[in-house]
Amino acid sequence: MVYLFFATGTEELEALGTADIIRRAGLDLQIVSITGERIVTGAHGIRVQCDALLQDVDFFDADMLVLPGGMPGATNFADCADLCERLRDHVYLGRPVGAICAAPLVLGRLGLLDGKRATCYPGFEGELMGATCTGALAEVDGNIVTGKGPAAVFEFGYAIVELLKDKATADALRQGMLWSEVR
Repeated sequence: MVYLFFATGTEELEALGTADIIRRAGLDLQIVSITGERIVTGAHGIRVQCDALLQDVDFFDADMLVLPGGMPGATNFADCADLCERLRDHVYLGRPVGAICAAPLVLGRLGLLDGKRATCYPGFEGELMGATCTGALAEVDGNIVTGKGPAAVFEFGYAIVELLKDKATADALRQGMLWSEVR
């Protein structure tokens, strides 16, 4: 199961675009609210109905934890002690996490990017403590996947699919979604 988190102020495109790509790959995914409410308003006023609440999920079956960006969504993630504890534990168990746009700041503040290559929305590089910032659309280093921003949602999603499934599945999605025509 992939758990994608949603906070007040989360970038809707990054959340829903990533969720769409992951589900197209045949992977189970739940959108998890950290607010205590199932309906959460994103960065652009779009209300998203989440599948679950953070406090109701035990994450024993978590294959990956994913943080979309957006402001103040990313700082709301960073301020959520329960979420940060789960992220830290997940990485220490060697399981993958993903963060896009401003959200890699959460991983940086937790010390989870030390010695890793990572990318983020321009201007947030200083928050990625210990990382080598590449500026790539998507970056995979071990069990950490990061994305640059809204326009990188496709590469970010395909990188997650490739990590959790395989390159052939990610490539088939790229072709089926006509991404190869854009790139």
